[in-house]
Amino acid sequence: MAKQYLKKADPPVQAIDTATADTVRKMLSEIQAGGEEAVRRYARDLDGYTGDIVLSEAAFAAAEKALSPGIKEDIRFARDRVQDFARRQRDSMHEFRAELLPGLVAGQRLIPCRTAGCYVPGGRYAHAASAIMSVGTAQVAGVRHIVATSPAARDHGVHPGILYAMKLCGAHTVLALGGVQAVAALAYGTFSGHEADIIVGPGNRFVAEAKRMLFGRVGIDVIAGPTESAIIADETADPAVVAADLIGQAEHGPDSPVWLMTTSRALGEAVLALVPSVIAALPELARNAATAAWRDYAEVVICDTREEMVEVSDRYACEHLQVMAADLDWWLANLTNYGSLFLGEETTVAYGDKCSGTNHILPTKGASRYSGGLSVGKFIKTVTWQRLDRSASRVVGQVAARISRLEGMEGHARTGDVRLHKYYPQEQFDLGTLDGHRAH
Repeated sequence: MAKQYLKKADPPVQAIDTATADTVRKMLSEIQAGGEEAVRRYARDLDGYTGDIVLSEAAFAAAEKALSPGIKEDIRFARDRVQDFARRQRDSMHEFRAELLPGLVAGQRLIPCRTAGCYVPGGRYAHAASAIMSVGTAQVAGVRHIVATSPAARDHGVHPGILYAMKLCGAHTVLALGGVQAVAALAYGTFSGHEADIIVGPGNRFVAEAKRMLFGRVGIDVIAGPTESAIIADETADPAVVAADLIGQAEHGPDSPVWLMTTSRALGEAVLALVPSVIAALPELARNAATAAWRDYAEVVICDTREEMVEVSDRYACEHLQVMAADLDWWLANLTNYGSLFLGEETTVAYGDKCSGTNHILPTKGASRYSGGLSVGKFIKTVTWQRLDRSASRVVGQVAARISRLEGMEGHARTGDVRLHKYYPQEQFDLGTLDGHRAH
């Protein structure tokens, strides 16, 4: 029997959005030309913020004072877990050198980016955990200059939890900026004097479009879309836990998809029955977001086998994937497309979102087919080097010359020729011919 849908997504028809790109292009151009003055104007006009852009030690001290000891302890706990995981990622990467043939030595080096720009969203929710995920990971990678930025509220500035997390994790410069103007300031080095080599962190559609347009001039982590979450569950799963976890992720926003795949029709129907009460119990802001997300984007899929659930899940290629089913090691071995995987009822996405250690800046819109999420490796360049002695140049030079002539690249070939004639003037070599044949 083919898969069946107990609930199918019915998203509203989206108009082609050209206005966002036009707006972002105009803003980037004006900020590149106008510098700090243009950034301040956009901060004033769009966010109503006229305070300091570059935050001082006094701002960090005030943020720390505003937080309770318990909250600061929680942020430190999250920082420790995330940075511990990042260090283990870093330690799994290795420089090496190897002799590929006598006299030919090659290797790789791991070099941190000089400057990282970390965007921390602060609109609907105060994403202190995002500051840890980006700034804390860049710090472990050994980035020399970490410039962090987050939107400033009209009267209150940047949320104290975000500021405390940024400072705790090692940000060197913190800007009170959000939106396109923040991304532009990171890319152009406005206020900090350090142009970003890479910009990371999620944001709204304007932030995502600014990162997309600047890609190439700077590196980016991902072009983030709305948060996505999926659950794979069998008859052993608890419907109440499944419903809570689906709606817990749907509160991200009205266009955040949540998907359930199950081999148990009874479980699927129970979850559908429970969801309305789970949504109704949320505070208004979260309730409104979850209502729209569930109505327009949620899907519940009934599958015949666990292999079919793997097939469906890998086609979704979702950002967060939970498994509440028997034989967790089988799922770990067989699932391939996801940003981050959460195995077992005891392991919910919110733990990874906030403090368990893995990074929550993850690929969306099917990008997990070819990319993972933010990791320490995103801030580190893997570069190669090589060195040959004359005996190795004798061997490699002949092959390189012949392949170059095969390809029609005579200039390349002659860089090998000149060395062979210099080092071994008494020898005759088969260096190929202009028509790509070997000389005999």
